[in-house]
Amino acid sequence: MISNYANRPSNTLLLAMPGTLWQSIDTLLEPVELPVRFFVEKPMAPIDYVYFPVSGIASTVVSAGRDKRAEVGIFGREGMSGIPVVMGGDRSLQECFFQVAGKGVRVESDALRKAMDDAPALRVFFLRFVQAMLMQTSQTAVSNAQSVLEERLCRWLLMSHDRLGQDELELTHEFLSIMLGVRRAGVTSALHILEGRHLIKSTRGLVVILDREGLEAGAGGSYGQPESEYERLIGYSLRGT
Repeated sequence: MISNYANRPSNTLLLAMPGTLWQSIDTLLEPVELPVRFFVEKPMAPIDYVYFPVSGIASTVVSAGRDKRAEVGIFGREGMSGIPVVMGGDRSLQECFFQVAGKGVRVESDALRKAMDDAPALRVFFLRFVQAMLMQTSQTAVSNAQSVLEERLCRWLLMSHDRLGQDELELTHEFLSIMLGVRRAGVTSALHILEGRHLIKSTRGLVVILDREGLEAGAGGSYGQPESEYERLIGYSLRGT
């Protein structure tokens, strides 16, 4: 169960954290704006801060040569950046940046390392989120290999809906093409198909969810397992919140 503490930011990880662990990082956090294209991690660059969004969506993107980029994971108000820091490292091979603007709080990586060293249970708590993210990236790999484009699009729209908590999603075709690892023309065609099923309404830079249950059915089983794992590990339902 989530503890209701008025002074905690509305980030699920921070809200779900036991009081003794919260006290170990409470004074270390500072508010921050998270605009579109704000990078929280760059390949092989030291990670100076770890971010906990309360709104917006960040993407973890892998590059494999020029013009070969694909998203392998997203997080928002349910999560955090800085997984390498939690795992004992200081940098990432991937880039992580905000695709949908938001706000949040951040902590200096060195300060978080010391807090986790002083309170090992804090690292264990964050490792639960790492496990949930591993489940998400594994599901992404399976979906990219086995699911048709419309199913993958349904999944990503549901994931974005979970994190933004509203039916109007400011998602550009460029963002969706990176998320799905396809050309923009493929995204446009898939959006038209979902519109034809009356699941969404799509305009330039905006997707409106009309039928969430229909999207879940349209995802063809590619959505749900990582969300259930997050709920099991963190104690909070991510779906449709």
